[in-house]
Amino acid sequence: MKVAVISDKELINRYLSGNEPSLEKLIHRHKRKVFAYIMMIVKDDQLADDIFQDTFIKVINTIRSGAYKEEGKFIQWVMRIAHNLIIDHFRRAKRIPVMNNNSDEFDIFDMVRITDPSIEEQIITDQIHSDLRLLIELLPSEQKEVLMMRHYANMSFKDIAEATDVSINTALGRMRYALINLRKIIREKNLVLSA
Repeated sequence: MKVAVISDKELINRYLSGNEPSLEKLIHRHKRKVFAYIMMIVKDDQLADDIFQDTFIKVINTIRSGAYKEEGKFIQWVMRIAHNLIIDHFRRAKRIPVMNNNSDEFDIFDMVRITDPSIEEQIITDQIHSDLRLLIELLPSEQKEVLMMRHYANMSFKDIAEATDVSINTALGRMRYALINLRKIIREKNLVLSA
């Protein structure tokens, strides 16, 4: 017997009707995707956790106040809140996130696994990832953001467009220019990104 999946909208309605566990289920459903997105941009466990908490506090307060309007997917709305909180943080801190290759912190590239690599293959792969991280940091922020959302958060262009509050064509254009610029940088620096 197939168990019916309760929609986000229904979970919100149940929560508003007094069913507290519905909210917990809703947060649990989306927490990994939201945290991965935040972490991908801020690259700091503690900061990502703080922004994640702030995101869901804002989500809960908005739902409780009755201000949440079902205008599309719940997850895009949550991602947009997270995105705005990240921007607010960096505006306050007046700094841009920087890749730190010499830390023990979470690294999205560590999620890529090759079955039983030799030590030599692992060294080459680590160097390629390191070079790629540095190249991505050279991109304009809008292009870098779309590229990271698409390739590392596995978001659709529709979701990216909604999360960044631009049209799908703009998101596609930013991705196109990100790839063009990466190729240009690779050519200019005469780099080889393959084993």
